[in-house]
Amino acid sequence: MSMKLNGHHLSSLGLLLALWLPLAASSQQQPDPELRETLRAAASAADSFADRFHAEVWLTDMSRRLERQVKDTDERMRILTRVHYEALLAGLEPELVLAVIDVESNFDSYAVSVAGALGLMQVIPFWRNEIGRPDDNLIHLETNLRYGCTILKFYLDKEKGDLRKALARYNGSVGRREYPSKVQKRLSEKWYQI
Repeated sequence: MSMKLNGHHLSSLGLLLALWLPLAASSQQQPDPELRETLRAAASAADSFADRFHAEVWLTDMSRRLERQVKDTDERMRILTRVHYEALLAGLEPELVLAVIDVESNFDSYAVSVAGALGLMQVIPFWRNEIGRPDDNLIHLETNLRYGCTILKFYLDKEKGDLRKALARYNGSVGRREYPSKVQKRLSEKWYQI
């Protein structure tokens, strides 16, 4: 595993604190039960691709965009196929998920932040126990994307579609614009289809 110490991973510390501090403040206070249930349900959903033709067109285009970061074609296709599936399952645009991953981990599946966030989407491990799945491996591509997409969609819904606020909550940087701006810039300049 590699330890990521650059600025975007340090900001994951904010996510850890935003999620953990309410627990520490009161021994009776728990993480958002609605998010816990949302994660629990998503972790149990079945796998399949709904639209093969659209996926193939999308995969071809996105593969070209990701080639510099993920050299191995098979690994690149595995990541893109799963991002496409998990994003759609969660009700997110796959390109948004790619932009988040790009900023969070630079597509390093083994990324570990100083806050202990893991994998492509830099998921905080305490969620495994919160949803009753302590053995889930957050480095595992499918598991990491399932958790990350579910969390991002939850925050997007909570913020009534305000992407900037949802991204800040996902990253634990509520009230600051740097992280949301970085993801939105990456989304518009690299990942949206033109």
